[in-house]
Amino acid sequence: MGKRILVQRRGKGGTQFRAPKVGKLADARYPRLPLSDTYEAMVKDIVHERGRSEPLAKISLKNSKSEIFYIPAVKGLEVGQSILLGPNAPLQAGNILPLYKIPEGTIICNIEKNFGDGGKLVKSSGTSATLVSHTERGALITLPSGKSLYVNEKCRATIGQIAGGGRDEKPFLKAGNRYHLMRAKGRKYPIPKGVAMAAVYHPFGGAYKKKKYKTVSRNAPPGAKVGHIAAKQTGRKKARRKVTEVIK
Repeated sequence: MGKRILVQRRGKGGTQFRAPKVGKLADARYPRLPLSDTYEAMVKDIVHERGRSEPLAKISLKNSKSEIFYIPAVKGLEVGQSILLGPNAPLQAGNILPLYKIPEGTIICNIEKNFGDGGKLVKSSGTSATLVSHTERGALITLPSGKSLYVNEKCRATIGQIAGGGRDEKPFLKAGNRYHLMRAKGRKYPIPKGVAMAAVYHPFGGAYKKKKYKTVSRNAPPGAKVGHIAAKQTGRKKARRKVTEVIK
């Protein structure tokens, strides 16, 4: 009998490949509140959650002692600071407003992709997006990657930039430090080359010094779908020569 290769076993989603729940606090999302009202809340603490790159702000609503939620902390947010949630909140760092109340050109973060999902976009440390314009299709937002996206005007967002922007300035220094971070996130690490493996562990294995094509079909079965998937071109792009006609 054969053995399922690592690509197949990881794709199945077993417990050994899932992110551990040890050190997790709660889901970082907005509370489910009516959009018509404005609520006042206070920052109780700035905490760190295992596996996250950004700090989390522990926030409690002032009218409800039991209502506590966590959101990514923005730059400049302090413990004991009051923030507002709702359409009538002013444009200050940390306040949460719907997109139709935010003017064009404002720096925002922790944006809801669909109304009520609690915030899905721009949540990594040091990142921020820009609200470009309000259109008929929705609010046009420029993401940190440079991609533009239309989002429903009712979706909420936080004013400001996510804290922890200088995280990448310090290197890991040891492979073990990076291993523990990837383990907390449920990521695959380290990632050896497929050609360096044996043939039983990877489709590219067992042929380290032999020429083997790494381009596979789009419809390849699980386990064989590795490498350059339906690639139109591989390697370095060649400069196209311009052909000019000489008219005599």
